[in-house]
Amino acid sequence: MPTRRQILGTTGAVLAAPRFAGAQNAASRTLRFVPQADLTVVDPVFNTATVTLTHGFMVFDTLYGLDADYSLHPQMVEGHVIEDEGRVWTLTLREGLRFHDGEPVRGRDVVASIRRWGARDMFGVELIAAIDELTAPTDRTIRFRLKRPFPLLARALGKVTSAMPAIMPERLANTDPSRAVTEMIGSGPFRFVPGERVSGSRVVYRRFEDYVPRSGVASRTAGPKMANMDRVEWHILPDPATAAAALQQGEVDWLEYAPNDLLPILRRARNVTVKVTDDSSVSILRFNHLTPPFDNPAIRRAMIGALDQSAYMTAGFSGDHNLWRTDVGVFLPNTAMANDAGIEALRGPRDMDKVKRDLAAAGYNGEKVIVLQPMDLSFLKAMADVAVDMFRRAGMNAEAFSADWGTIVQRRGLRDPVERGGWSVFVTGLGAAGLLDPVANLGLRANGAGAWFGWPTSAPLEQLRQDWMAAPDFPAQQALARQIQTQFWQDVPYLPLGEYFRVIAHQRNLVDIPVGLSTFTGVRRA
Repeated sequence: MPTRRQILGTTGAVLAAPRFAGAQNAASRTLRFVPQADLTVVDPVFNTATVTLTHGFMVFDTLYGLDADYSLHPQMVEGHVIEDEGRVWTLTLREGLRFHDGEPVRGRDVVASIRRWGARDMFGVELIAAIDELTAPTDRTIRFRLKRPFPLLARALGKVTSAMPAIMPERLANTDPSRAVTEMIGSGPFRFVPGERVSGSRVVYRRFEDYVPRSGVASRTAGPKMANMDRVEWHILPDPATAAAALQQGEVDWLEYAPNDLLPILRRARNVTVKVTDDSSVSILRFNHLTPPFDNPAIRRAMIGALDQSAYMTAGFSGDHNLWRTDVGVFLPNTAMANDAGIEALRGPRDMDKVKRDLAAAGYNGEKVIVLQPMDLSFLKAMADVAVDMFRRAGMNAEAFSADWGTIVQRRGLRDPVERGGWSVFVTGLGAAGLLDPVANLGLRANGAGAWFGWPTSAPLEQLRQDWMAAPDFPAQQALARQIQTQFWQDVPYLPLGEYFRVIAHQRNLVDIPVGLSTFTGVRRA
């Protein structure tokens, strides 16, 4: 298989790696996982990093869940009743739900959790705006009285993308939404063990003995969440080669992202399974809309002509076209809302001379462009390299700010100019589930200060999102999705870089790994 860097000889079978104390004697019911990055923020409502979301679905549960086909199912709720022509929803919790501190899950916990989540999440903001009154008439019921019908209510409460609609105790959910919760008490299948957490090295979880799984078939975040492992350890390793070597030597069980450069060696290892998952994401280049030069929409539009999606995909995910696809716009390819509006601008040779002329006409005047580059995520690091090169070839004054992912996550929250520690662009990925429609797309919200990092402002884009939610039928939604993508290329809140499929590697005796986001329920040893 083609690779982007030939850094290994064909005869190397195992790479040198540090040995974990007691690794060879680890209990069979301990799962050792290598995440894509260190867990720097533990509150899945406060932070949108994928690693925080993964942690969130271990510790917390949600009212509804989505299966492998993104169909909605009750999760913490037994069911719901809709009355008054869609203006009243009454949800009933399942019996026996408990938090990790032994307290029962009550309706007032749910109300407080929804309010806190709704203050931060873009889908949640839409729901809160539609609510006239949110109450808990009993310990097991939650009632929504709506100003207007909101058919997407259950889907909002079951979303599988950041920010997670996590249900937590009322005392924690009452935390100011502008501050992160640090005490991790949920009702999910695993308990967070703060005493064993070592920043930059290890995160530990234990099975929650009192978790009450629901009936049905487990699929993605829906159905019974059966924790077969007594203990899950996340090991944060210094680089992909070390992680790959640790997997070959049996010192870890599962790599969340198998390094593309090392796939040939991992595929030859007798004890390792390499798998291209159905779980995909779309990589994006996110602009900072508050500071020059990308506060100018004409400059953002000029960069469409410089974008070569295949260059980003090859750099990040190898030359194997089975792992990625291009011609990607706002919505996930081959899904109901995907369309080809504006896609033709991404095809064909790139004309950098024209891009330079367009930038000059737009008023670019040599302003510095700071590209945030995470050094501990190889695929994002590689794509950030491509971004710096793209901007430089377009005649822009670009340079990378290189740091670990935790530092990048902190810096991207700054709204200061670049000369005072700010940033211009960063590369990240949006999960497939968030790109099925315009409501869940984290990068599409354009309400200024209330938007996701980058903070774009576009009244037309916001109105089209509202129109989509009020659309009377499916054809109307599809027509509006095309208008949204057309407007997207005018506003350019971000540049889509292509869709990629996650490749995992794990010990051959590890089976029943769920589809979608890395979760640890159902996983067992054969």
